[in-house]
Amino acid sequence: MTGSTACARVVVEELISYGVRDVVLAPGSRNAPLAYELFEADKIGLLRLHIRIDERSAAFTALGLAKGSATPVPVITTSGTAAGNLHPAVMEAWHSRVPLIAITADRPLSVVNTGANQTTRQSGLFAGHVRAEVQLSSNDLAPRAWRFQLNRALVAASGLRSMIGGPVHVNIGFSEPLVPEPVDAIEEDYREVTPSTGRPPVTRLPVGPQTVVVAGDLPPEDGAEIAAIAERAGIPLLAEPSSNARGGGTAISSYRLLLQSSLVDDIERVIVVGHTTLSRPVTRLLQRQDIELIIVDAAPEWSDPAMNADRVIAAFELSPGSAESDGPDEWLARWQQADRALRPLITRTIADPATDAPMITGPALAELVWQSLGAEDLLFVGSSNPIRDLDLAGRSATPPVTYANRGLAGIDGSVSTAIGLALAADQPAHALLGDLTFLHDSNGLIIGPAEPRPRVRFIVADDNGGSIFATLEQGHPAQMSAFERLFGTPHGTDLAGIAAASGVDYLKITRLDDLREHLRLPPHGLEIIDVRVDRDHRRTLDERLNSLAATL
Repeated sequence: MTGSTACARVVVEELISYGVRDVVLAPGSRNAPLAYELFEADKIGLLRLHIRIDERSAAFTALGLAKGSATPVPVITTSGTAAGNLHPAVMEAWHSRVPLIAITADRPLSVVNTGANQTTRQSGLFAGHVRAEVQLSSNDLAPRAWRFQLNRALVAASGLRSMIGGPVHVNIGFSEPLVPEPVDAIEEDYREVTPSTGRPPVTRLPVGPQTVVVAGDLPPEDGAEIAAIAERAGIPLLAEPSSNARGGGTAISSYRLLLQSSLVDDIERVIVVGHTTLSRPVTRLLQRQDIELIIVDAAPEWSDPAMNADRVIAAFELSPGSAESDGPDEWLARWQQADRALRPLITRTIADPATDAPMITGPALAELVWQSLGAEDLLFVGSSNPIRDLDLAGRSATPPVTYANRGLAGIDGSVSTAIGLALAADQPAHALLGDLTFLHDSNGLIIGPAEPRPRVRFIVADDNGGSIFATLEQGHPAQMSAFERLFGTPHGTDLAGIAAASGVDYLKITRLDDLREHLRLPPHGLEIIDVRVDRDHRRTLDERLNSLAATL
């Protein structure tokens, strides 16, 4: 029996039996045994195979598929630097708890450290960023051991036992021959793994004292539940765009600015759900020593960047209680009244970049995208300014299902993640990205003619550089002599040329009304909408927005 063919067959069988339905493969020689088995499984409809020539794009495509389906998705590479290119997606998956399965083909252990071609130390390659790591060798001819190790990795990725999912690493040493050979019947070994616990215990909290719920990055179903809890209790909900709670009845759309008003002084308790990473006003709130800070997380890990939590609980419900401070109805009314008063001021400010040659502002673009999409739509938002611009958008009763890579909030892999989400949902999707974010992963547009075709409209906020730095310390007038080269980083890249080279539809937009009309129709394939936005006045715009709450 050929060890490599048998091992690859066991791997694919275990993936399918566990419920894996999408696999992303980057071509190579050492991973060829897996490629052949996946090719056959794809032909008979047991799974859907996606081929990508760039391993980093492949990994983020798998990340998007896993985020969108909430099921484990493998990405498979050959040995050497190919395996190393998975690391950014593995890190994002670790921090956002996405069940990404990194399967790296390796040379036999006997040639590691000899200088053999495409051979490096792949064992432990992702140490510290995986829930489990297993090492298989085709030379062992041990199907029962292969199945056990794979099952252990799949259970760890899903969080079935630990209540916390995330990426795992399966490193497989394949020996020649690397092409299919006849194999004997392979021993089967069925095992059933059940969850270690049921639903997490619910802590019942009184509505008083004056409480706000802060919702960070959350899966859609969790965000909807948090929105419902806040609405039943009648307390303000401060929800980031990718919390999927922003459509709740008590959501405060301008919360980021209101946290810079006198309202913030009256907050007595903060309940945090999800990964909050977006704004400094929220960070300052969580650092306050005079509030009660409650972190809600069912998993054994929890996020408390301020190191200020009074309690960490698995789940919560708010029940009526008494307090000497404002009752919940009056407390919510104060926030809602301030939100209504601030909204027209925000609208006027983002529509006017304070220049003699008006251009589209980033927040105005985000507002239009948010209001143009509905509950049936899927939106991926890139890091940097786009998600912060979206955080200023007004209320929508039917906001789109929204995703973002907020585990580490990097800009890499965003094109591929959006494509993976669209493929997982099997529906059209939109992605709002900055130009640097788009360019960083433009390889993700390269999809072979035989591959499953996503339908994604990439709306690129193109300001020819990195405008987020203009809003930070580096953008202060005193730092202007070095700013443009070190942080503004103008690139002068023609996005139309990238679209033409990739065979992707392209449209340049200079008026928001034109974009509004275009958004009425769903994307039919891959599209790039290039929207030139203002960068020169970004710091001034940010300062004007941050000063609005003081006028209330």
